[in-house]
Amino acid sequence: MGVVEEAMEAAERPRHEDSGGLAALMGSTQGSVEVEGGGGIYSQGSIELPVEAYKQLRKLAGKWADIVDPVDLKLTRLKGAMTNNVYQCHWKRNDGNRDKKVLVRVYGEGSGLFFDRNDEVLTFERMSLKGQGPRLMGRFPNGRVEEFLRARTLEQHDIRDPEISKKIAVKLRDFHSLDMPVKTGGRKAKIWERLREWLMKIQDHSDSSQVSDGGLSKLDDEIIDPNYLEDEINYLQQRLDKRDTQIGFCHNDLQYGNIMLSEKDDSVTLIDYEYASYNPVAFDIANHFCEMTADYHSDEPHVLHPELFPRDEEQDRFLRAYLEASGDAVSQADVDKLREEVKEFVLASHLHWVLWGLLSAKYQDVEFDFVGYSKQRLSLYKELKHQSESQTKQQ
Repeated sequence: MGVVEEAMEAAERPRHEDSGGLAALMGSTQGSVEVEGGGGIYSQGSIELPVEAYKQLRKLAGKWADIVDPVDLKLTRLKGAMTNNVYQCHWKRNDGNRDKKVLVRVYGEGSGLFFDRNDEVLTFERMSLKGQGPRLMGRFPNGRVEEFLRARTLEQHDIRDPEISKKIAVKLRDFHSLDMPVKTGGRKAKIWERLREWLMKIQDHSDSSQVSDGGLSKLDDEIIDPNYLEDEINYLQQRLDKRDTQIGFCHNDLQYGNIMLSEKDDSVTLIDYEYASYNPVAFDIANHFCEMTADYHSDEPHVLHPELFPRDEEQDRFLRAYLEASGDAVSQADVDKLREEVKEFVLASHLHWVLWGLLSAKYQDVEFDFVGYSKQRLSLYKELKHQSESQTKQQ
């Protein structure tokens, strides 16, 4: 799951240097530094950052001529993050304009279980160079500093807005068309490999002392049966992995918190590429449709509302905008074909997040009922699979 971010502001080019250093950090009027074993923590109220992160912020602020004082920074934690801790950092300007801002992302413990962090950072850098998201402004051992964009994060109702939905569809088509470098193996679907990797990690750590009290012990035996999950992965791959399946560079986590709308021109930007990889484009779209049933700001953020899954008319509007973004003429038959393929990949989306929830229940220290979330996604998976197989028999 991605992070729910606030309005972002583009940072300007650096103008002069600042010496920085740990000694300078100790003079901060806004926080304090505690050094432990060669490392350290910078504290500001209830917020704690690695000293390396604070050094990076001081170095960055020292390059801006319009900052009142590089040491006088203010940190605000942004809500909604599951994988990382994310903060807004800003400084007063000496010209009276609004504060200078950046985003600080500290990688969460155990996040490397879900994806290769080095790959994710490289993806972020490449996306930045292609103008697809915020600019990388600095790195430290356990995180990075990103540009703030003058935009707002979408809310649940926004992705159902017809005009915004069309913009998301067009942006997603552009995203899928990106030519991104890959390791050995070419531009093949990542999903089946990823699901098997997650299942293996769930099995490998099934007896780990890191399992929380609210972890897998509360699950039904059927859910944690590795043989059942492995069978379902094999079943889906055999059913969905077809020769003519269109593969593109997919976001793989297109929930409303990972979509931003520019205040300047209402353009759409997709953020948070932690799960991004080459995959069937129908999987990415199916996953986006599933996210229309979620409300991560409710009292029960883990509960999905399947009755909110978009009906054919709403799907068709999105799919037509997606297909027409290529510039080609699009028929209703084209839309119908893609809709049927997306419907098939809803199964893959459910199973994907079932496994994500099982693994998260072991390692994520977040106020989110990962177990309940996994159980519901599996229930939806089974129900949809049964309906699909029943319809096939009737044909």
